[in-house]
Amino acid sequence: MLDVSIMDKYDTQKMYKIYDDWPNLAKKAYTSNLKPANFEGITHIVFVGMGGSGAVGDLFESILSKTNIHVTVVKGYLLPKTVDSSTLVVITSVSGNTVETLTVLESAHKLDCSIIAFCSGGKIEQYCIKNKINFRIINLIHSPRASYVAYVYSILNVLHSIIPINETDVLLSINALFETCKKISSNNLTDTNPAINLAKWIYEIPIIYYPHGLQSAAIRFKASLQENSKIHVICEDVIEACHNGIVAWETHSRVQPILLRGNDDFEKTKERWEILKGYFNKQKIEYKEITSESGNILTKIICLIYLLDYASIYHAIKLEIDPTPVNAIRYIKKKLN
Repeated sequence: MLDVSIMDKYDTQKMYKIYDDWPNLAKKAYTSNLKPANFEGITHIVFVGMGGSGAVGDLFESILSKTNIHVTVVKGYLLPKTVDSSTLVVITSVSGNTVETLTVLESAHKLDCSIIAFCSGGKIEQYCIKNKINFRIINLIHSPRASYVAYVYSILNVLHSIIPINETDVLLSINALFETCKKISSNNLTDTNPAINLAKWIYEIPIIYYPHGLQSAAIRFKASLQENSKIHVICEDVIEACHNGIVAWETHSRVQPILLRGNDDFEKTKERWEILKGYFNKQKIEYKEITSESGNILTKIICLIYLLDYASIYHAIKLEIDPTPVNAIRYIKKKLN
């Protein structure tokens, strides 16, 4: 049976305690006195970031997908050619030193576009000060991936005049985080904890199937399992997979399918889920279904990410792995520097 002593033994830097506090971190970020930023005539937002910082852009791409604002997520060195005077480039680097993100910031500064940066300091802060670029300091909390909600809700706070999500929906999402916390936190280390149950179920290589609207949650879950549990993970859009990836199930596989479903998926997506489940049942392939909370799109995604992130921590502890260290990433960064 999992208990706090086991959590403390393997999670040596107490990542789980930060996740226990995620709802409070979200609330503090959204109600903080960060200065709002106002930009006129924005029709295109480019979110720039890598890793945990890049996952912030994925979320905003999902929640803005049904608005009139075009969103691009850049994870790399290059801005799209569509950047113009009606574009806002949002730079996110929790460390403040991400090489790729700093390169994009330098490129954006040469263009006729608006820019704002969110970081904990570092080279990006220095570049913004030197070049008089709008920026906000958001403190690092444990690690970039654990800082996720602080950055999401800080951006919602600062850019509330541009990002068309009303305050009521934001506050409802924060309330939902508190309710989710009761179910999945270290205060409920029982069989009723859905994050623990998911972690126990994963014993091979998971393949995450998702509908387009939940892509940000799926990508985040993949990255969290990779960083925290140090395992390989596959991620596929469920509709596209039915035109190619599904064929791989005709042969024996040690891969485990996880179906991420939205509480109110599009009707044709619901039909596809049932067909896929029918095929898995016919082939005697065990699968796991995870369904989002009900509510607005921000609530659905942020609570799903909360559950899945915590599952990756529990999974790491199950494997007797410390979730915090990312030695391979440090190796790459050291070589780049």
